[in-house]
Amino acid sequence: MIGNGKIVVLMLGGARRVSMGELLIDSGKRLGYDVEILSYELEECVPIAAIGGVIIGRKWRDTDVVEHLVETVKRYAVNIILPFVDGAIAVASECKRLLPDVFIPVSEEDIATAMFDKALAANLFAEKDIAIPSTYSVDDCKFPAIAKPRLGSASKGIKVINDAKELVQLQNPTEYLIQEYIAHREEYTVDCYVSKERKTMCVVPRLRIDIAGGEVTRTKTCKITSLIEMSRQVLDKISFEGPITLQFLHNLDNDEYLLMEINPRLGGGVVCSIHAGAPIADYIINEYLGNDIRECEDWKDNTLMTRYQKEVIFYE
Repeated sequence: MIGNGKIVVLMLGGARRVSMGELLIDSGKRLGYDVEILSYELEECVPIAAIGGVIIGRKWRDTDVVEHLVETVKRYAVNIILPFVDGAIAVASECKRLLPDVFIPVSEEDIATAMFDKALAANLFAEKDIAIPSTYSVDDCKFPAIAKPRLGSASKGIKVINDAKELVQLQNPTEYLIQEYIAHREEYTVDCYVSKERKTMCVVPRLRIDIAGGEVTRTKTCKITSLIEMSRQVLDKISFEGPITLQFLHNLDNDEYLLMEINPRLGGGVVCSIHAGAPIADYIINEYLGNDIRECEDWKDNTLMTRYQKEVIFYE
């Protein structure tokens, strides 16, 4: 057994990811290990405290955030680091370079940086001949269009632009990715895992049924052969590692799937794919332990996940 039979997992921004933390704990138990969950946050009273410890840290753009994380890893004997928010991905990538003895299943820094900037990501997708929505500049924009903050997340700040007048009113248009707006659509998330050897281990599409504040609250796994194959092609064209979340738009008018963005981290709704049979939590623990992992294709179709609110109470 590695160490003393305990595995310390440090979540970066895992404040609300209680279910994912529980799945990692369960995975460790099946392998004979006690998994301790820690989360790196800006405040102490967050839901993850119900199952683990909270470490007060820095903001992702603070100049000393990586230095502080390295100190944190040494202080708490951290074995695994997992980013759960976009801003933490590049930070985790830098930590991966500085902490070779810690398992940090994330992509290289240049990939993480490109995926965090929607405009850079769209350029990369186009270079790799990946189908995406038509992308416009201010001068050649066609309406209706959708403007997404280049560095935004969780659907914050997205605007639908209906005409030239609304486009002119858009402040700092260079800070947005402007693309065609497809009204008759469905949105899919695809939960994937790429091993340390860069092999795709699972690809699980989910229909995003209900969303609140950019977070899926109702989702269902869907075995769509064309979407699975397209996702595998995307992963073959870009050098990812670890948990990857692909976001696709399905144009219902012509039955075309278009890649919107890629988050090289665990997504909030990945819990659905894990309960459908994709052993993503097991992959993380096993890869840390140096165990072989096997590709999973027999996950359950039409697995529906719906969420409810649960309170965590803190007393003074």
